[in-house]
Amino acid sequence: MGIISFVGFTLLVAIVSYIATRKTDETSSDGYFLGGRSLTATVIAGSLLLTNLSTEQIVGLNGQAFTEGILVMAWETLAAIAMVITAVFLLPKYLKGGITTVPQFLEQRYNTTTRALTSGLFLTGYVVVFLPVVLYTGSLAITTMFDVPTILGVSKTASIWICVFGIGIIGAIYAIFGGLKAVAVSDTINAVGLLVGGIMIPVFGLIEIGEGSVFDGISTLITTNPDKFKVIGNKDASVPFATIFTGMMLVQLFYWGTNQAIIQRALGAKNLKEGQKGLLLGSFIKILGPIIVVLPGIIAFHLFEGELATADEAYPKLVSKVLPLSLVGFFAAVLFGAILSSFNSALNSSVTLFGIDIYKEYFNKEANEKQIVKAGKSFGILLAVLAMFVAPFLAQAGSIFEYLQQVNGCYSIPILSIIVVGYLTKKVPAIAANVAIVLGALLYITFIILNSTIMKDDFPHFLHVMAILFILNVIIMLIIGKLYPREEAYKQEYTKEVDITPWRYTKIVGVIVCLIVISTYIYFR
Repeated sequence: MGIISFVGFTLLVAIVSYIATRKTDETSSDGYFLGGRSLTATVIAGSLLLTNLSTEQIVGLNGQAFTEGILVMAWETLAAIAMVITAVFLLPKYLKGGITTVPQFLEQRYNTTTRALTSGLFLTGYVVVFLPVVLYTGSLAITTMFDVPTILGVSKTASIWICVFGIGIIGAIYAIFGGLKAVAVSDTINAVGLLVGGIMIPVFGLIEIGEGSVFDGISTLITTNPDKFKVIGNKDASVPFATIFTGMMLVQLFYWGTNQAIIQRALGAKNLKEGQKGLLLGSFIKILGPIIVVLPGIIAFHLFEGELATADEAYPKLVSKVLPLSLVGFFAAVLFGAILSSFNSALNSSVTLFGIDIYKEYFNKEANEKQIVKAGKSFGILLAVLAMFVAPFLAQAGSIFEYLQQVNGCYSIPILSIIVVGYLTKKVPAIAANVAIVLGALLYITFIILNSTIMKDDFPHFLHVMAILFILNVIIMLIIGKLYPREEAYKQEYTKEVDITPWRYTKIVGVIVCLIVISTYIYFR
């Protein structure tokens, strides 16, 4: 029954996505990469959330919550604030310039070298970090929920390899041959299922603890595990409270405001109003994120303490224990959709970056629209295969979510720093941005190597290091800008690709979101 519901829901999503996208002209750059600049607020919000809310979040964060409790909810709640900042400040700039990729904005502000360096950093991060992590955590979830080793009569390691390639091949078909609109439509359908299914898990878990009563389950969980409900951890916590005011906020700003795999959904908006409404709708839903990505981990701790080989097994183990078999199949299908979403979203963004920023610029300046799309698809196939071969080896990486956040700093901080300076200043030159990208990446890589070998634990927390390097990058850029300013102040031109009239309630709704987030910290202090 579980397999039938899994296959049925997965096929339904594929059919609906095909019907919704068959009239989109995917031989053009805008049609393939931005869904024809036709995305509405609901589709943008759904795609944003499902691109983010995949197994590296669900499995990884619940694994951390299994160990440390509610203090890891900071990753979710600060995301809502970052989405507000993006809606108010960054998106208007992006849509005014009519860009397809974030590096295009950087080329407009700096030069083509900046664009190429940024695209290279994005692509390196996707193939080495993000895509393999999504594939590995997804395969771990499917393997555990369906007990694939027993069904196929193979080892757990072999099962991981099989699931990685299954997810990778299907995800590549969506992303490479369907374009952004196919990704966004399938994301929206799966987002609804994931929200419903994601809320079902803690509900059934609380019923299990409370012996039939959700409220008794809540009472028992809080009474027996009081330390798990303190949002301010000690100095040894994986997320020290002080990092909220340093690197964690920077990570969120990068992720929601400049990460191509995320912001591409908003870049495909039919106008600025729809883009802003989509981001703000997503921010409201994101506030509820801890119910899905934190609470189940605490429930799993109550039920399975001392029984699991690794904390990352907490969520899939809980799903297989508390859900009826038929619902396990449905939820596995939704989770499978979330896995595909994050994988094919990053892959689609990689295809976009390569086709627009690298192939067109450096391999074939005379390339027409069809050639750019074809080159991007070919690169996407290569990228998908590489990610599939890297993914299974992440079994040795410890906490997957922490690994992802730490390694991401290699490209997130340099890119964020040059975007912030480019946004806030007019005369800082391209050479300043190019130096900051290279220096920022090299310094962070040096920190990772030293912190994991000869000077382990002697450095500040990696999120504090991110903040330090961000400030250093900004200072270096400002000094260079003072010594060698641009001859002419930068002025962004309005390309009129879409209407950039802002939504009148953007700032009011943004303030409400921020106040709700602050109140959650006061409540769980």
